[in-house]
Amino acid sequence: MALENKVNGNNTSDGLIVSFGEMLIDFVPTMSGVSLAEAPGFLKAPGGAPANVAIAVARLGGRSAFVGKLGDDEFGHMLAGILKENGVTSEGILFDKGARTALAFVTLRSDGEREFMFYRNPSADMLLTDSELNLELIRKAKIFHYGSISLITEPCRSAHIHAMKVAKDAGALLSYDPNLRLPLWPSAQEAREQIMSIWEKADIVKVSDNELEFLTGCDTLDDEVALSLWHPGMKLLLVTLGEKGCKYYTKDFKGAVDPFIVKAVDTTGAGDAFVGALLSKIVDDQSVIEDEIRLRELLKFANACGAITTTKKGAIPALPTELEALKLFKGE
Repeated sequence: MALENKVNGNNTSDGLIVSFGEMLIDFVPTMSGVSLAEAPGFLKAPGGAPANVAIAVARLGGRSAFVGKLGDDEFGHMLAGILKENGVTSEGILFDKGARTALAFVTLRSDGEREFMFYRNPSADMLLTDSELNLELIRKAKIFHYGSISLITEPCRSAHIHAMKVAKDAGALLSYDPNLRLPLWPSAQEAREQIMSIWEKADIVKVSDNELEFLTGCDTLDDEVALSLWHPGMKLLLVTLGEKGCKYYTKDFKGAVDPFIVKAVDTTGAGDAFVGALLSKIVDDQSVIEDEIRLRELLKFANACGAITTTKKGAIPALPTELEALKLFKGE
C-alpha cells in the first residue's frame, strides 16, 4: 500500500496500538517565560506521554488503547473521559481508591521549552500491579508502546516488564520512547540504568537529542554516537532534533529529514505527536521501515504532526487531525 494513500487519509488502520504507562494533569502557566511562582494562573491540560501517543494515533484515524492506572478522583475520571472522547479504547484503564491522579506543573520558557515540577508520592499510575493488567487487550496489540516513567518504582515496574513480555510473545512490535523526566528519578545514574535495562527488547526506539546526550554521555549528535544505542534486534532508531527535524537509522540505511518551520508556543507533546503519527502509519504495513523513500515520507508527515503540536498550549488539545497535518505536509 502506497504511503501516499495512507498519508492522504484514505485508510483508517485496522491494527491496534496499545500504549502503556502514565496519564496525568499538566498545569501550564497562562504566561510564557515566567517561573512557577511568578505565573499569574495555570491552564489545566491533560497529558502523560503514553496517553498522548494513544490520542495522537486515534486523532489520525488509527485504533489505539491505553493501559494504566488513574486515581479514583475527579481528575482521574476526567482523564478517562478524555481518552474515551478521543476514541481511545478504555478497557485497560484502572482506578485506585487509595492514591491520587498525578499532577505536573510545567514552566514554559519564552522559547516554548519546558521544566517540570511533579506531584506524585505515590500517584495512582505507580501502583499498577501485574495481576491487574488486561492481558487480553495487550495480546491484541500489533504495536505495544511504552516509556520509562513506569520503570521508576514497584509495583508498576514489574507490571511494565510483564506487559512487554506478553505483548512480544503475542507477536507485537515493541515501541519505546524513554521520555526522560530526571526530577522523577532517585538519581541520574538510576535513570540511565533503568532506561537501558529494557533497551534490547524494543523494535523501534525514539529518543530526543537531549536523551541521546544523556544516555551516551556525548554532547555531539553525530551518527556514530547515535549508533552506539543500536542493538541487533532493533528495526528503527529515531533521534528527534526539535526545530531541526529528525534522524533515522535502520540496519540498511540512515539519514535526516528536515523540519517544518512554525512559531512554537509550547513544545509539550510534540514528540508524542511524532510517535503517534509514525506508529499509526506502520501498524498495518511494517515494510515501510525497510523502504527508505517511503520511510522518509512517513517521517516528514510525523515531523508535520510534531510541528503543529508546538503551535498551541498543552499536549492533547494541540495534537493534529489527519487533515491538519496534511495541510502542513503538502505546504498548503
